[in-house]
Amino acid sequence: MEEFYNMRQSSIFGAGRWNVALFAPAALAIVACGAACSSPVEVPEDVGAVQQAAALELPAGFQEEIFASGRVEPTAVRFAPDGRVFVAEKSGLIWSYTSVDDPSAPVRVADLRASVHNFWDRGLLGLAVHPRFPAVPHLYVSYALDAFADGTVPRWGTGGATPSTADPCPSPPGSTADGCVVYGRISRIVIDTATLAGTEQPLLSGNWCQQYPSHSTGDLAFGRDGYLYASAGDGASFTFADFGQEGSPVNPCDDPPDGIGGPNSGVDAEGGALRSQDLLSASDPISYDGSVLRIDVSGSGVAVPPDNPLASNGVPGDDFIIAMGLRNPFRIAARPGTDEVWIADVGWNVWEELNRIESPTSSVKNFGWPCFEGTGEQGGYASRALCQRLYAGDYPSILSLQEPYYTYPHWDDVVEGDGCGTGSSSVTGVAFNTSAAFPEAYDGALFFADSSRRCVWTLFAGAGGHPDPSRRAVFVKKTSGRVVDLQMGPDGKLYYVDFDGGNIYRVAYFAGNTPPEARLTASPTSGPAPLTVHLDASGSSDAEDGGALSFAWDLDGDGAFDDATGPTTTATFTTPGRHVVAVRVSDSHGAERVASAAVVTDNSPPVPVIDAPAPGSSWSVNQSVAFSGHALDPEDGELPPEQLSWSLILHHCMTLDDCHEHPITTFEGVASGSFVAPDHDYPTYLELRLTATDLSPAPAALSATTRLELRPETVDLTFATEPPGLGLTVGSESRGAPFTKTVVDGSVVSVSAPRTQVVGGVTYTFASWSDGGDAAHTIVASPSTRAFTARYVDHTCTDGARNGGETGVDCGGGCPPCPCAGATYEAESMFHSTGRALAGGWNISSNGYISAQHDFSAGNAAITVVARGSQALGVWPIMAVSVGGAEIGRVNVTTTSYSAYRFTWPASAGRQEIRVRFTNDLNILLQDRNLYVDRVQITCGG
Repeated sequence: MEEFYNMRQSSIFGAGRWNVALFAPAALAIVACGAACSSPVEVPEDVGAVQQAAALELPAGFQEEIFASGRVEPTAVRFAPDGRVFVAEKSGLIWSYTSVDDPSAPVRVADLRASVHNFWDRGLLGLAVHPRFPAVPHLYVSYALDAFADGTVPRWGTGGATPSTADPCPSPPGSTADGCVVYGRISRIVIDTATLAGTEQPLLSGNWCQQYPSHSTGDLAFGRDGYLYASAGDGASFTFADFGQEGSPVNPCDDPPDGIGGPNSGVDAEGGALRSQDLLSASDPISYDGSVLRIDVSGSGVAVPPDNPLASNGVPGDDFIIAMGLRNPFRIAARPGTDEVWIADVGWNVWEELNRIESPTSSVKNFGWPCFEGTGEQGGYASRALCQRLYAGDYPSILSLQEPYYTYPHWDDVVEGDGCGTGSSSVTGVAFNTSAAFPEAYDGALFFADSSRRCVWTLFAGAGGHPDPSRRAVFVKKTSGRVVDLQMGPDGKLYYVDFDGGNIYRVAYFAGNTPPEARLTASPTSGPAPLTVHLDASGSSDAEDGGALSFAWDLDGDGAFDDATGPTTTATFTTPGRHVVAVRVSDSHGAERVASAAVVTDNSPPVPVIDAPAPGSSWSVNQSVAFSGHALDPEDGELPPEQLSWSLILHHCMTLDDCHEHPITTFEGVASGSFVAPDHDYPTYLELRLTATDLSPAPAALSATTRLELRPETVDLTFATEPPGLGLTVGSESRGAPFTKTVVDGSVVSVSAPRTQVVGGVTYTFASWSDGGDAAHTIVASPSTRAFTARYVDHTCTDGARNGGETGVDCGGGCPPCPCAGATYEAESMFHSTGRALAGGWNISSNGYISAQHDFSAGNAAITVVARGSQALGVWPIMAVSVGGAEIGRVNVTTTSYSAYRFTWPASAGRQEIRVRFTNDLNILLQDRNLYVDRVQITCGG
């Protein structure tokens, strides 16, 4: 989700608290890689490759194949004008392939591992090729910089001649506790075209402070204007509402108002996710967190394009920024033939967004995070002063507040009945079709991917050639890998990067006959010689011919398919080593595909064993967990620690049968060690994997993996209000109290109580939390403290006087008077930012507002808004009222007939704007949430 990528898989929760599985290559399922593949593609059947491949669905005429395999956690694929293909790995390695027709013999062109912090979702994520390559032999990369604030590298990992591939985050400070602070970097890689060796030239460093291990540096892309566009996330926590209140020292990114070491806990705090709104704050150096930059890289360094919206405005550091208010803009794409830049922004727990920068020069586009998410306000941050300014429209005109171009909620299908599932969601790819080979319907279409749902969808072009959100269709259902990048290739095929499988896939269209799908399983795949292996290609298929396929086998590895025919056969291997067998599958029209498998004789896979922690062990946040293990090999005996590799994986689940996966780190060449359990939303669990590789030389070496599931200790926290029924926000979720939330023991939980709420015409003002915290603060979950209550007082004016603060007490005449200058404003005559007139009122649309200027007298005043609403997905419209830019209250409008909603506050004298806002507009699946206002009355007392 929210993090670098999410991978949706079936749950491995069993009846107990643990589950152990052993993966050994007893059989191989091999999928076709087409004529371009020069080496076999091997997928262990045990881990579900056959079932996943069979579930893949594409529109008629389209077919998927593997372009390249064998990469380790690839993050991006890019195509050079001369045909060369570049692939980036998260650790900091970059590889070059000769062309889309030749994936053999990739060459490593750069090794940035000493500078990259490869931990959790951090790493090398962005890659771009200069549009005039190789005349200008430059690549560009963006990555999490493993450095101190002064730029010294490394801070957490290992540099020098043997840099670490997987980097740690020790505790303290702890990955999700205080955070291992790193920064961001954009570099140029100068390629020697003769040797393909690359040399790094850092261009921008340090201006992306990242406290927590996700929402890191994002993507890179060149626009048609020749400028480089760069995106980056907010670097904030993904478990609680983060405004800079945590860390050691607190607020390590030095955000206002308190700076490093200050509490940074007040409503005016500007750290954490609020760094995405840094342009609203003039009191600190500009941060690039949560932004998109536009950079001129035509010179030896970087320069500001002269037509950037903030170019030469006199504010140091902001000139590159063309968009802000983003959470995790993981992927960006330039729309061909235009200056538009499109953004795939990964959401928190509710919404995923596709955003558009229509023009990079007209204004800075503010997409609203963390004050807005999806179609409405984000309750965890709504009380922050920066968000209140945004809600009130108090920002410079050069900043343009933008709604998502298209957004989808985690609970709903992207396309009704698309079979992609709901729940875990993470939009991780965006690309425009440039292929003339695709059917005409796909001209100008936008493709976007969700790695958690394992699907790719299409937004077909509509009026003016723009992607039309109302014209959606699933394109790839149940992708063969977890998509972290989408790109159109120069061969007219759509490529996607499979992070966990290490593969680059591509989807092609065949206007006439579609080649068959070749599939091959081999069993067994290892054992003593002579070894007889059963080979089965009967799972192959053809869209047109059905079962009318022919088969030819190469069993001796000589490249000639003349050793057997038919869908199944056997082969006996009498010599030791690795043997490759292949089958050529042909249809009646002469189209063919080849699948291959590897068999190893006189060798068997090792058996890894996790000795600790014991099955059934559980954990709490920040608990140190020791692990140890060993492996026995039938030929080599007990393997030395150098042959062992550990992986720590966090599974984040929306429900117990809907989880996604986040690799945290690896431990190479050790038999034992320890890790500190991280924080994350519940449901969640940890998985420890131990992989053992035997001592046989490559390519005959065999590996096997075992895994252990570790379930967390949990705490049920109860949240209530006095009086009952008022709204609270816990984490990303806003609900009416009382309610109970299950969290991991020891986790940090953000809680927020709105300063004022209106229920049943009564205005309630926040007084205190039962734990003594501020209206918005964080708590640490513990079995010793499970209940939290927010207390409110009734501040309604009654009998012409203001209640003294005691709930339910009529002032009589003993309280201060409520002077005001009364007036009534008919909604249709007020200023309207959006909407349309209706008989007897105004329909506010698209999270807009109506407003009027009013001359107030000093003293207590009341505003009554006569309004009605209609719900969508079971949620009523939320109406917020502000005066002079400060919100005085909000309420759910829960009636379809006009009703009065009353708000009171101590007015200050002078002319001030009254604004009535609609905060959660939604139109989805024929359901339309609306807010209708008839009139706004300024009155005094009851």
